Amino acid sequence: MTAGAALASALTDYQPLSDAEAADVARLRSALAGDPWDRSTSLHATASALIVHPPTRRVLLRWHARQRAWLQVGGHADPGETDPLEVALREGREETSLTDLAPWPDATIAHVTIVPVSAAPHEPAHEHADIRYVLATDDPDAARPEKPGAELRWLPVAQARSLTTEPNVRETLDRVHRLFV
Repeated sequence: MTAGAALASALTDYQPLSDAEAADVARLRSALAGDPWDRSTSLHATASALIVHPPTRRVLLRWHARQRAWLQVGGHADPGETDPLEVALREGREETSLTDLAPWPDATIAHVTIVPVSAAPHEPAHEHADIRYVLATDDPDAARPEKPGAELRWLPVAQARSLTTEPNVRETLDRVHRLFV
């Protein structure tokens, strides 16, 4: 099985909701010819999740110091990881200490978007092809930041939408809002 096989499978039935998202999905699919998770490439896959607590219709945002923004949890695949849902689940557990995370309302992809990443001392500017899921917890009070400065906030969707400055995160929040209705 190739490094991109699980990702290709996850994208098989995915239907983008806009022309911009369709273009992002096409670029991600073109990365499947190699290892889409390879961090040395200028465009590589990441997986993330918007964590929700369905009974209260709240979402969890995390402060990302490098981006100076309130975002969803997520990140890069670890060596040997190839399934985007598994990457999102692991990242969610690591960044929030929530051990009961599960796909909600099912395990389908919620959003695919390509986001620019500024250069840092250890890496050049590049792009993340982010595969986003919705994960739910039954125990929102158990959420704990993974480290100092990585604050977590439970918010209604409207407040989360106001707090984030990223249009792509607002789009993900809008999609989650439609799931709550």
